Amino acid sequence: MVDRNVVISKDLKVELAAYLDTLKYDKVFILTDENTQRNCYPEVREIPSLSQAPVYTVGAGDLHKNIEEVTRLWTFLSEGRASRNSLLINLGGGMITDMGGFVGATFKRGIQTINVPTTLMASVDAAVGGKTGINFNGLKNEIGSFYPPLRVFIYNLFLRTLDRDNILSGYAEMIKHALISSKEVYAAVFSFDPDSGALDELDKLVAQSVAIKERIVEEDPKEKGIRKALNLGHTIGHAYESLSFHKKHPLLHGHAVAAGLVGELYLSHKVCGFPMNELSQIVYYLKTYYAPFIHDCDDYVMLYELMTHDKKNEGGIINFTLLSDIGQVKINQSVDKQLVFGALDFYRESFGI
Repeated sequence: MVDRNVVISKDLKVELAAYLDTLKYDKVFILTDENTQRNCYPEVREIPSLSQAPVYTVGAGDLHKNIEEVTRLWTFLSEGRASRNSLLINLGGGMITDMGGFVGATFKRGIQTINVPTTLMASVDAAVGGKTGINFNGLKNEIGSFYPPLRVFIYNLFLRTLDRDNILSGYAEMIKHALISSKEVYAAVFSFDPDSGALDELDKLVAQSVAIKERIVEEDPKEKGIRKALNLGHTIGHAYESLSFHKKHPLLHGHAVAAGLVGELYLSHKVCGFPMNELSQIVYYLKTYYAPFIHDCDDYVMLYELMTHDKKNEGGIINFTLLSDIGQVKINQSVDKQLVFGALDFYRESFGI
């Protein structure tokens, strides 16, 4: 147990069933994608109260997180006679918890939701904290709301179904949490080998990472101040992710964040004095595990334009979350265009592009 809203579950069937018995709802619906319907849904289907629940399944991948799919899900709920007293269980990765949360926030002006993340990314980031959203007009999470689920059940046995790319995607968010937390957490996360298969050790790091995010969200639920710390790596990272959609070679979110961290830690060095020796060590670690995102100078104008749509911006100024050292967060840092281009250069040079 991390707090009353986030449960690190040892036995999902028993604990989710017990929690459902405490709730009042008239109907329950389940949202999955193609992967989680096959690999994870059988685990919850055995719960008596869910055995007959209607299931809506979308295609896997962030490209499906759009208004057209949301409309189909609204229709599914409407035709299923869902009411404001109904319950939607989002069983899947970050795409499912983001989209299902948004549908929950908007259908009938709000129905109850529960998140059961099935990926490392969703467990440590997307499913926790109450942010919901969908992609729109070529921009990542352009439409959304703050709508916390009733509860989040993190079941680490689901992580055993993930491939390497998805483990690394979630681990990038854990790296970010370590960077904004403390040198002790940083040391633990950067000494772990994601390729080791040491899942018991990973489970401990997951609980630690979730606790870091929960503490920040509790302090600043609507992202007016310190919650912006969680955006480290995301201004450039979201631009890379959107560009990858445009190029029809979509990056997993965490891989885009890993690339964004390189550029934003370079900006941290230039603007806030982040130590170069730590920057070099972090870049070396990221290069060990994450493939380069291939792009060139001709993409810089589009990348910069994409950054201007970042939700942290104010008055047309791009606001970055940067660091002066491990755990020393500096929010609302404005950076001129040429220095941003310098960060993009630094990434390409670091990864030999």
